[in-house]
Amino acid sequence: MSKSVLRVGILSGQEIRFRLNGDFRGENGNVYRGEYTATRDGDALLLHHGDMTRRVRPGLALSPVLPDESTFDLAGVTIGIHFHWERVEEQRFRGTLEIIDEGTRLTAVNAIPLEEYLESVISSEMNAASPPEFLKAHAVISRGWLLAQQERKREGRSYPRPAMARGNGEYTRWFDREEHDLYDVCADDHCQRYQGTGRGTLPVVAHAVRETRGEVLMHAGKVCDTRFSKCCGGATERFDNTWEPLFHPYLVKVDDNAAGARSPDLRVEANARAWILASPPADCNAGGEILARILNDYDRETRDFFRWTVSYPADELSALVEERLHVGLGDVLDLQPVERGTSGRLTRLKIVGTRGSLIIGKELVIRSALSRAHLYSSAFVIDVTRNAGGRPARFVLRGAGWGHGVGLCQIGAAVMSERGCSYREILARYFPGTRLETVY
Repeated sequence: MSKSVLRVGILSGQEIRFRLNGDFRGENGNVYRGEYTATRDGDALLLHHGDMTRRVRPGLALSPVLPDESTFDLAGVTIGIHFHWERVEEQRFRGTLEIIDEGTRLTAVNAIPLEEYLESVISSEMNAASPPEFLKAHAVISRGWLLAQQERKREGRSYPRPAMARGNGEYTRWFDREEHDLYDVCADDHCQRYQGTGRGTLPVVAHAVRETRGEVLMHAGKVCDTRFSKCCGGATERFDNTWEPLFHPYLVKVDDNAAGARSPDLRVEANARAWILASPPADCNAGGEILARILNDYDRETRDFFRWTVSYPADELSALVEERLHVGLGDVLDLQPVERGTSGRLTRLKIVGTRGSLIIGKELVIRSALSRAHLYSSAFVIDVTRNAGGRPARFVLRGAGWGHGVGLCQIGAAVMSERGCSYREILARYFPGTRLETVY
């Protein structure tokens, strides 16, 4: 059912700098070791090593002679692309390194067994020292997400990302994973985080992957598209409110609450405002001690996952909207909620300016329009302070959660595991109506 070897696109650029830690053999039989820079020269690939330059054919593949002992390092890998924690790292990988020519740039691709790929995904998404049952749950959903994408590709179904108009003055778009023709998935949040071996992959992670080998969630005879985000904020979102208008009965609203307390209908504006401004009981309403154990270093730099506040002077917000949306609405006079999803996340927002108005959606468009990176989520309420003349002076956004909120809430699931819940119980909460099956 799955490809045993996965090809992951790591980074692209005019040059690729890498270090081979051990002997790697090319398809021509030559052995490579040490530091190299790959560049393009017309249709050829140039490998620079010290004072020597070697001309090789595009599509170079370098495989470790001793796979269990050799690794390779890639320089200049950007993680968190377009998000508030974006940074550049050097990362270490196992498996085969491929350098492919995409016409205008080179791309470094890592070919690695699928189950080994999952070990890195889990350790990249969350800390490898997270509770074991949580790691098992994440192995299942990361595997399921991947197999669902492969199944979709085999069936020839593309990922539509249209601009849709509901009359004049509306722009609605959703963004799913990118289509990749020359490899299977990318290494960043647009697919799943895959950051090699440098995140401290521990034996417990390998054990979690091994113990759940081949396990996925199924619904109506198909592998479930098991999505996840960092912190739902207390309630999860429906799939079709975030991505394409396709209803998945297992990706619906779930209250992230061990006591079984039900949240109000958060599609109602008054309910959403009261909910977001409160601190309701939820597993993802976690303190710093547990977050320090389950989050990687760059995620721990983010504060206030569960509830957060962002404030803009009116002129700064007006400039930001023009810059991010490329529209001339003039000075922003108001931000008006139009439609919310099941978690209170805005799916449509009206921006009123001195030169016109525009309704935008879905959630990622809203998050992008109101931040130079992305807002933590689109579950927010708006308060406007005005000057003596009645014009806006400052916009204050008070929000809930981090991420799209669909499917498994990573912090909530980790807290469930801390409390003694099994990975089966975790999966049953966040993906109702599904069945755990071993498909290979």
